[in-house]
Amino acid sequence: MISKELNDTFTLTGPGTDVGEVMRHYWQPAALSDELEGKRPVVPVKLLGEDLVLFRDSEDKLGLIGRACPHRGADLCFGRLEDNGLRCPFHGWHFDRDGQCVEQPGEPEGSRMHEKIQNTSYPVVERNGIIFTYMGPGEPPEFPNFDCFRAPDTHVFAFKGLWDCNWLQAMEVGIDPAHASFLHRFLQDEDPAGGYGKQFRDKAANTDIPMTKLLRDYPRPDISVEETDYGLRLIALRHLDNGKTHIRITNQIFPGAISIPMSREMIITQWHVPIDDHSCYWYSMFTSFDKPVDKELMRAQRLKEHRLPDYAPIKNKSNNYSFDPEEQNRETYTGMGLDINVHDQWAVESPGTIFDRTKEHLGKTDVAITKYRRMLRAAITDVKNGNNDALPMLNGVDPAQIFGPISNDTIGDRENWKEAFASSDAERREACSGWDAKI
Repeated sequence: MISKELNDTFTLTGPGTDVGEVMRHYWQPAALSDELEGKRPVVPVKLLGEDLVLFRDSEDKLGLIGRACPHRGADLCFGRLEDNGLRCPFHGWHFDRDGQCVEQPGEPEGSRMHEKIQNTSYPVVERNGIIFTYMGPGEPPEFPNFDCFRAPDTHVFAFKGLWDCNWLQAMEVGIDPAHASFLHRFLQDEDPAGGYGKQFRDKAANTDIPMTKLLRDYPRPDISVEETDYGLRLIALRHLDNGKTHIRITNQIFPGAISIPMSREMIITQWHVPIDDHSCYWYSMFTSFDKPVDKELMRAQRLKEHRLPDYAPIKNKSNNYSFDPEEQNRETYTGMGLDINVHDQWAVESPGTIFDRTKEHLGKTDVAITKYRRMLRAAITDVKNGNNDALPMLNGVDPAQIFGPISNDTIGDRENWKEAFASSDAERREACSGWDAKI
């Protein structure tokens, strides 16, 4: 259990809030590149409680500025995209991609008032299908050399989804290795050969055991957590009956992302980005080591489960997540279909948009959640004290020297599991085609 005051501290992210200020020291996903496709590349963005508008100008450059026109608050999402900026239809005030007002055509000839009108503006960078923004003080930090950023565009697929809950609930489900044996339990195993683009559908490491069977048969992992330059490394060991151990390495990337294995071929890097205090987007980069990603197939798989333009899931609270009690008896632990995103969505939305953690009881398997919250509290204190250099990835470490992080499933001797996961990762990277994944 934690106090209501601490729960508010962890969950509120608007301007001036404790966690909001921490998050503003890091690059955050603002939109998918796909959202700017079409004849009019202008989309609304709500991020960390701020209303913004993102656009691509005629020079193919990006701007992210305040959504409300500084004149009388009209919505610049309806602005005229012209002259490398947005022009408010109300009175013709024109803003460039840096948020500077450059023209007020209705004001008296020779007026220089526009020079004093500066809209909110944030820097933006496009990386492998996601547009990131930096909303904090000073110069933005460098991007780390994570696999999802090192790989070429051909080997990365990006997507996002809307969840009706606070960002912390969304993130913490990704640093809970024990839940996969229950929430994502399949009572019948599919053929792993048909599992491309789907989580937990591959074989376990280099065996013929479906991952769904391994997770079902070994539901009590030994979990340990290590602090790293980027956040936390989670190690889940499932000791098999033959003296072998299944090793699953996942990661928490501070402040709000995770990196997890999807299959032998792919890993997932996923950010949990507050829209406001009661909703969030997850943004995922699926990075392939083996061959170029089949983006058309992966997009089609996910668009069966999401509507556009807001990327809201089709299964949701309003239709009980398509819960089927007969399916729950025969096929899945949840009765909510085979897409594990729906399982996670139900798990994080059903406690309410902000869970009352004064009623929470964490167990031993929640060790990563406990350690993460301590890290978050330390970061809040550092920002309050102006000690920004102590933050993860900003603490004297060159982000360009942060590689990986290692995210994989493998099987090795029970006593030598550390060597097994390291050699397995090195082998996969050595065999990588299309880009140099070695670290």
